[in-house]
Amino acid sequence: MREIVESILAIEREQKKRRRGDALAKYNTGEKIHQKQLAFHRCSKRNRWVFGGNRSGKTECGAVECVYMARGIHPYRENKSGVCGWVVSLSAQVQRDVAQKKILRYLRKDWIEEIVMISGRKDRPEDGVIDFIRVKSALGGTSVIGFKSCDQGREKFQGTSLDFVWFDEEPPKDIYLECRMRVLDKKGDIFGTMTPLKGFTFVYHDIFLNPKKDPEIWYEFMEWADNPYLDKAEIAAIEGGLDEAALQARRYGRFAAAEGLVYPEFDESIHVIEPFAIPKEWQDNISIDPGLNNPLSAHWYAVDFDDNVYVVYEHFAAGRDVDYHAAEIKRICNLLGWKLDKQGRVHALIDSAAKQRTLSGVKSVCELFYERNILVNPNVNKDLFSGIARVKSYLKQDNGLPNLYIFSNCTELIKELKGYYWGGGDAPKKVDDHALDEMRYYLMSKPKKQPVAPVKSPVQIDKEKRIRTIVDRRRGGGLG
Repeated sequence: MREIVESILAIEREQKKRRRGDALAKYNTGEKIHQKQLAFHRCSKRNRWVFGGNRSGKTECGAVECVYMARGIHPYRENKSGVCGWVVSLSAQVQRDVAQKKILRYLRKDWIEEIVMISGRKDRPEDGVIDFIRVKSALGGTSVIGFKSCDQGREKFQGTSLDFVWFDEEPPKDIYLECRMRVLDKKGDIFGTMTPLKGFTFVYHDIFLNPKKDPEIWYEFMEWADNPYLDKAEIAAIEGGLDEAALQARRYGRFAAAEGLVYPEFDESIHVIEPFAIPKEWQDNISIDPGLNNPLSAHWYAVDFDDNVYVVYEHFAAGRDVDYHAAEIKRICNLLGWKLDKQGRVHALIDSAAKQRTLSGVKSVCELFYERNILVNPNVNKDLFSGIARVKSYLKQDNGLPNLYIFSNCTELIKELKGYYWGGGDAPKKVDDHALDEMRYYLMSKPKKQPVAPVKSPVQIDKEKRIRTIVDRRRGGGLG
């Protein structure tokens, strides 16, 4: 019996010893939890990205994800007994100093079967450049984590079938596309962790804006405040020395130009919600920005009893005539059970330019819609700067809560909000703003409710009456 107890105690001592040196066991445990790191690991999409500020915790995500997969111990995915993946850095030096260092931190030594070096010694792999690591899978097989650098060129990324690729910082587009081919036959994963310092590259256009609406693309922004281990005083000190564009990228992980976003208040994780059946009494209005060759944008707006606005549906199409747009607007109204007037007609706001008749047509756009029983009101406030200020006021209130929510099916409006930047002359760049224009028309047409005045007690009423009496006497010289 004594021998059994001593054996158990020896095992427990060994387990404690291993846990002390097991960074993976300590990852995101304890009192401080990095919630956005967990969101990344929980996501089941196959093309995941973390756009994070410096020191926001983004690189830890990629390193731990690689180790989870290689060891076959991923807590949120189906595990395999042996996988092959790449870690892609910008250069061999960056690989050694960043991604490789993180991988070695989370790989326990007894999990490593073999390390093959490009340069340096096997007994001190952290000081050299690693070619690949063979990892013992918890399921019995062997996994391979290979290391690549973008400065090798696209040709060095050909020929291999992979289960995953981790991009530590943004790669060139040709290498990204080549790596996507590498995971194709195994239906593998692409994931990237990066600070967007290069501006509006292919990652911005293809991943962030996601114009093709690829359902496998997922991303998360990660900023300093999300990392529970960063010192707030240090954050404030560094923040004070950054200009707006650098702050957006290095703190918030946001794509930024020198001019800056028009609506930095917009946060997809807060303002975009899943559709739900809105009550009939919430239905408010439709707003249209007309276009024939250019896109016509129309959105359906609802308002709850707390003055929160919901953008609930979207019609967006280019190169179509008024007959097509009118039919679509009626179809969507029927789909939503949208309110009509007593004659069964649709009411909507529209850009005042729709009143004008062109040389090619004898009727204005307003008249054409009227003939199709869509009564458009062109009397909208188009002042750009007051309209932008109104949108901003709905996106973020003093208490931090928004008064504007957008259903996730309004993809064009969401895309425009993400990509609306200031240009020259203190005005936004006039590109991809059709949905934003008609949203401004709508919000400018709707005066916000004022707070309800508190009910005054009899004592307060009497006090105010006495004060007014004294003031009136003084004005009339009654009290000298």
